[in-house]
Amino acid sequence: MGTTRYGQEKWRIFIITLGLGFLLATSGYAQDTVDEGKRVSLEYTLTLADQTVIDTNVGKSPLVYTHGAREIIPGLEKQLIGLKVGDAKNVEVAPAEGYGEVDPNRFQEVPKENIPEEARSVGKRLQGQGPDGQMMFVQVAEVKENTVIVDLNHPLAGKTLFFAVKVLKIESAEAQKVEIPGTAPEAQ
Repeated sequence: MGTTRYGQEKWRIFIITLGLGFLLATSGYAQDTVDEGKRVSLEYTLTLADQTVIDTNVGKSPLVYTHGAREIIPGLEKQLIGLKVGDAKNVEVAPAEGYGEVDPNRFQEVPKENIPEEARSVGKRLQGQGPDGQMMFVQVAEVKENTVIVDLNHPLAGKTLFFAVKVLKIESAEAQKVEIPGTAPEAQ
């Protein structure tokens, strides 16, 4: 029994489709979703409830992080699970899952002479060095006669955050490992 031209063409299309499906599946492109250990590239815009734009990388380099490695705030990370390349989502993050609530214990009273004169007004932001040498950012909360009260809370503490995100790329974390010359590979 001979194979007709139509039958040959049908098998050829099936084989090509099967091969393309295999390539997409093995490249991770077709089925990759944001999940534990994946390297994710995001485009985002962060706004507050009053629509003030706090930060955006639209038109710039993407934010690249490893999902589950605590490299981004927990409330955002949880909302990204399961998204695929090209997916866009609006995410609302409560303070407890963002930068925390405002902690009243993180307000300190310092002598006025320790604050530059031009920064002695409510709302001014200052940069300094913490006890361990790390950079710290503080905001003037109150100016008294001889002292200044500074707020050591994160500037976004106590605020609900609104992210507009788009997943640009998802890769396995293994694809990102780079061997440094002169170092031994990790023991298996």
